[in-house]
Amino acid sequence: MTPVSTAPSEQAGTAPGTTTSAIASARGLEKTYGKGGTAVRALAGVDVDFARGEFTAIMGPSGSGKSTLMHCMAGLDTPTAGTVVVDGLTVSSMSQRQLTKLRRTQLGFIFQAFNLVPTLTAAENITLPLDIARKPVDQAHLAAVVKAVGLADRLGHRPSELSGGQQQRVACARALVSRPSVVFADEPTGNLDSTSSREVLSFLRTSVDELGQSVVMVTHDPVAASHAHRVLFLADGEIVAEVTQPTPDSVLEVLSSLSRQAL
Repeated sequence: MTPVSTAPSEQAGTAPGTTTSAIASARGLEKTYGKGGTAVRALAGVDVDFARGEFTAIMGPSGSGKSTLMHCMAGLDTPTAGTVVVDGLTVSSMSQRQLTKLRRTQLGFIFQAFNLVPTLTAAENITLPLDIARKPVDQAHLAAVVKAVGLADRLGHRPSELSGGQQQRVACARALVSRPSVVFADEPTGNLDSTSSREVLSFLRTSVDELGQSVVMVTHDPVAASHAHRVLFLADGEIVAEVTQPTPDSVLEVLSSLSRQAL
């Protein structure tokens, strides 16, 4: 597919998806599911950098490879070829034991399903990754995260006593409490109403702008993507476009162009 023209603010001379200061990178990343005539190539040699202290959104049509890319970057799936490096560590060559430790300590996750433990309070759900890793809780950082997420008065409540938006904000706080190198979010607002979605997206942006977090989010929603600093677009397993300082309209324009090329 012919690459789509990107926003004027993109760095000149830089291929879509790559940047100069990265917290996470992939080179030549390939992922194939199945073998022979039934093989599906989800990623076709992706080169990508995710900038430190930046909020990046990944978009593309169904089957474009966006979730596969995030899962390979996060060590949730094993690439067929290529390398993944997160904060100086080569994730793509780690054993399952090493990956488990990495996911507990240096990677944060937010999914469409909140994945909270129903018997634990909001506070206990937030600190759960540190408890599992047997690491002490930095109370000052915990207080900063709780303040940013706006749940100080709900910490003693269990998930069943919280709204969907509040549960997702607990999940966001849980992803941030261990000071991970990167937070990966897969359709984090997919189960939320518009008001709750804005709250969660605003929090993710605040975590970057005020707490220095690095966030990578997969989404299909142009409004959600517009909260990011940068949007990468995938098609047929390749990064084909990039928009910086996105708006809903600029995101829709690229998506429409990709749809026309696919016809």
